[in-house]
Amino acid sequence: MNRKIESIEINISTCAPTKPELHVTGKKSETNKALLQIQSVWDFCKEDTGNVIFALKAGLAVLLVSLLILFEAPYQVFGPNIVWAILTAVLVFEDNVGATLNRGFNRALATLVAVILAIAVAQRALSSGHVAEPFIIGLSIFMIAVITSYMKTWSRLVQYEYGFRVALLTYCLIIVSDYRLGNPIRTMIDRLYSIAIGGIISVLVNVSIFPKWAGDKLHEELVKNFHSVADSLEDCVKKCLEDASEKSKITTASIDELPDEPTYKRCQNILNSGSKLETLAKSAKWEPPHGRFMHFSYPWSQYVKVAAVLRHCAYEVMTLQSIIHAKIQIPYKLWVVFQSEIQEASNQAAELVRILGTDISCMKWSPKNSLIKRLHRSTKRLQRSMYLQYYDLLTSIVESPILDNPSKSFADFSPSYPVPDQRELAEQLERYHEIRRKQLKRLYSWPSREVDAFEEDGEKSIKIVDSLDSTAILSLANFTSSLVEFVARVDHLIEAVHKLSTMAKFKPDDGL
Repeated sequence: MNRKIESIEINISTCAPTKPELHVTGKKSETNKALLQIQSVWDFCKEDTGNVIFALKAGLAVLLVSLLILFEAPYQVFGPNIVWAILTAVLVFEDNVGATLNRGFNRALATLVAVILAIAVAQRALSSGHVAEPFIIGLSIFMIAVITSYMKTWSRLVQYEYGFRVALLTYCLIIVSDYRLGNPIRTMIDRLYSIAIGGIISVLVNVSIFPKWAGDKLHEELVKNFHSVADSLEDCVKKCLEDASEKSKITTASIDELPDEPTYKRCQNILNSGSKLETLAKSAKWEPPHGRFMHFSYPWSQYVKVAAVLRHCAYEVMTLQSIIHAKIQIPYKLWVVFQSEIQEASNQAAELVRILGTDISCMKWSPKNSLIKRLHRSTKRLQRSMYLQYYDLLTSIVESPILDNPSKSFADFSPSYPVPDQRELAEQLERYHEIRRKQLKRLYSWPSREVDAFEEDGEKSIKIVDSLDSTAILSLANFTSSLVEFVARVDHLIEAVHKLSTMAKFKPDDGL
């Protein structure tokens, strides 16, 4: 018994100190988590200081308006309705000057229209008698709510959606206050000067303290997209021309990893930037001349058109990227045959796109006739090479001597195998498609037919597929055709940028 008691005492003494240790460990882990969260917030603030400045400016604007209520002297002058100035400052203040002016104008105009309508309806309802007055007011509220709610969904008036909301809210407040308090004129005056005070303070703070112009942001985003397209094209072509024997071969499993690649992300950001650029262009129209954009009626809408053409170029880059990550891979020996033509055309196209972005950035227009002609020559050389060599590649596939020795050109290579004429090749293609149709019919037939009935056709199809195993060649042709399509869209991009330079009065540059 003594031994058992001693053992129990020993166990208690050894286990008792563990609880405080666990409690201390838990406190340390919570402290570490809090520090990590603070560090993440600090890192986010350092990454984009513009958001921090915007938040501080918004706080300052609301504070300045609130002082009119906090101090006794201005409160005695403006009265309790000055609270609408705080609401205006909160709703109107945006991250750029153009959006702030746009919202302020919509709010002021909507308030003015709603006030006029409310006074007119209130006077008409008052002259109709006490019995009909609430019915007229209720019907007018219903009609105004229906009209404003419908008009803000109209595609041409979507940008004034905020103004319709303000008009409905103001109309309801004024006409109800007139029905209960009988003083609509006073309510109208108080609301108008309160909105004016809140809007003016918001605009002054936004313009005077680290102003952020929508036009500058639109200009920078468009230039950034130009360089992103050029870099994506070069990276895509560089990756497809890598030797599969030295680099890791792309497999079908990498299709899931495609969205994580930098090239794909850049193109995806360009495709998703359409609505953002349109919003910036609408806000920039409200901004006065500033900085480098010192003349009135600056063609901000042309920026949106240029961005739309540029997005079509990004579509082609994504097509090239998807071909590289396709399930059916193009052998490296086939890439080598057209390596020089693909490399030359892609590099010149990327260089031209990058120069266009630089011209917009510097607001100049440089002659590009020599670059365009050189790009067209490279593209025609690539097309001619594909046309001349496609038949040889189609019949030789990977086993031809030209692919075993890529240094040779097709002009120096004389095929030793018999070449079928066009009629025989057409007949083989027709038989191949007929067999494919039968196989699909058997696959989807109900009830399913026996496989033995198709063995004879299967034997024929093997021979045809062996002679026409052109899947890799077709993928290569698809890649080159997409590259040629990219060059064609670059021509449209040049026209759009040239039109922008004319409308925006870019300075001519004869350096190139």
